[in-house]
Amino acid sequence: MKLLSVCVGILRAVRGKSGWTGIHKQPVEGAVLIGRLGLSGDHILDTENHGGPDQAVYIYTQPDYDFWSAELARELEPGTFGENLLFSEPESASVRLGQQFAVGGALLEITCARIPCVTLAERMGDPGFVRRFREARRPGMYARVLQEGEVQPGDKVTFADAVVNAVPTVLDNFEAFFDR
Repeated sequence: MKLLSVCVGILRAVRGKSGWTGIHKQPVEGAVLIGRLGLSGDHILDTENHGGPDQAVYIYTQPDYDFWSAELARELEPGTFGENLLFSEPESASVRLGQQFAVGGALLEITCARIPCVTLAERMGDPGFVRRFREARRPGMYARVLQEGEVQPGDKVTFADAVVNAVPTVLDNFEAFFDR
């Protein structure tokens, strides 16, 4: 597996609670430090629903991008879904909670699925996108930082620890949120 892109959010005006968002992530070149609360230079404004130690890094994967490019009939640039890291594989839904990934100098542990919100719908220019994202069942995954370190596009991504098959997947976590 490979790290295809590293993205950080730039502040943009948005309709919503705060009037501002950091969902518009842009790829950056060179090394970026991943600290306990996320990537250096990244903006997270809705800290009630995003960020913090258990959602420090949002990861999406190329198979999920390939699905959305076909679904939306257009090429999508890295950062479109507000992810910080884009991995070459696997499909995000199949990853188990607690799975650890070594990437660059950082060690990350998957904590939960991303739950779509109106900010994502606005980012995609589609008021119905929350429903579409839910139905597609390709949530991407949040991670906590177990070891801070620098990452850059092209870094190797490896599974650091195996997780028991009985542990729920990212998709199980995503479905449990909606099946409450």
